[in-house]
Amino acid sequence: MRLLDPALQPDAIEQAAQRLADGGLLALPTETVYGLGARADDDAAVARIFAAKGRPADHPLIVHVPNEAAALHFVSAFPPVAQRLVRAFWPGPLTVIVPRHPDMARAAAGGQDTIGLRCPDHPVARQLLDACAQRDILGVAAPSANRFGRISPTRAAHVAEEFAGQGQGLDEVWVLDGGPCEVGIESTIVDCSRGQPVLLRPGRLTMAELEAAAGEPLLWSRPEAPDPNAPKASGTLLSHYAPRARVVLMSDAQLAVGLDVIEPELTAQHLATPGVAPRVAVYSRSLWAHHPRHPGVVHLSMPGDAVTAAHDLFADLREMDATGVAQIWVEAPPEGPAWDGVRDRLSRAAAA
Repeated sequence: MRLLDPALQPDAIEQAAQRLADGGLLALPTETVYGLGARADDDAAVARIFAAKGRPADHPLIVHVPNEAAALHFVSAFPPVAQRLVRAFWPGPLTVIVPRHPDMARAAAGGQDTIGLRCPDHPVARQLLDACAQRDILGVAAPSANRFGRISPTRAAHVAEEFAGQGQGLDEVWVLDGGPCEVGIESTIVDCSRGQPVLLRPGRLTMAELEAAAGEPLLWSRPEAPDPNAPKASGTLLSHYAPRARVVLMSDAQLAVGLDVIEPELTAQHLATPGVAPRVAVYSRSLWAHHPRHPGVVHLSMPGDAVTAAHDLFADLREMDATGVAQIWVEAPPEGPAWDGVRDRLSRAAAA
C-alpha cells in the first residue's frame, strides 16, 4: 500500500491521477468519507473496486465529477430538478441519481439505466478530479473505502486498517491523504430519475434545504418503508455501516437500566480478572450526567450537536470496536431533521 500526502509530496496529486489513468485503485478523501476510486469509464478498473470491497456487482457506485459539465457526459437526460439541486449544492455532499447514458459507466452503475453523480467539496479531491480531467477522465467511481457493509473511513489511517495486509491484491490500493473528513457521513442521495424527486439517503442536507432548492416537495424512501420502485443506490441497504460488535440503539433510560442490570456481573468479572477486555461499550450524550462510569465498560461520549456527532460518528464506532467489545450500546439520536443522517447510519448499523 502506498500513501500519497500532498502536504509532503509536491507531485502527490499527479501520481494519484496517473494511478487512476493506469486503471489502478486509489482511496481518495472527500468532505464526507474516504472513497475507493477507479476511473468510471473503465469497467475492468471498476470491477477491482467491487472485488476489493467484496461488494455485489449489481450494487451501484457513485461517480465523482469535477463539475456539472463533466456530469453531462454520463447522462442521457439531466432533469430540471437535478439541475436545480446541483446548482444549489455542488460542490458539496449531494448525490443526484439521473438517467444514465447507455454507453457510459455501465459497471459503475451496477448495470442500471440510472447513475449517481456527485461533485465533492474537498480541496484535495477537487485537485485530483481536475488532474484526471486533464487525462480525459471525467469521472471517478468511488464508494466508501471499506469492506462492504462495514464502517466508512473518515481518515487515511482507517483505509489502511481496512485493506493493508489483507492479501488478494488489496495491498495494491493507494491512499491519497487529505486529512480527516469534514462532514463524516456519506452524501445525501436524491433520485431525480422518475419525476418527483425522492430522498433515498439523508446526510448533512436537511429535507427543508433540499425542497427549497428543488422548488418542489420530495418524497422520502425510509429504511423501514423503502420505495420498491427506487433504483438501487449506495448505502441504502437495511444493514450497513456496521462494526464487528453488535450495535444496539436505546433510550437514555434504557441505557441506565441496562447498566444497572449487568453491573454486578461486570464488577465481579473486573475484580476476578482485572485485565479482561470489556464486553460492552456505551456511546451516550447524556447518561454520564446521572450514572456513574463503570471500569468494566468502555465509555465514550456522543457529541450533543448533530454536525459534530456526524463528524465523529464513524471514527468513534471504530474506536469502540477496536477494544473488542461484543456490543455497542448507543443512545438513540434525538428527533429532528438535523439528526436524520446520524439516525439513518445508526439504524442501519443496528440492523446488521
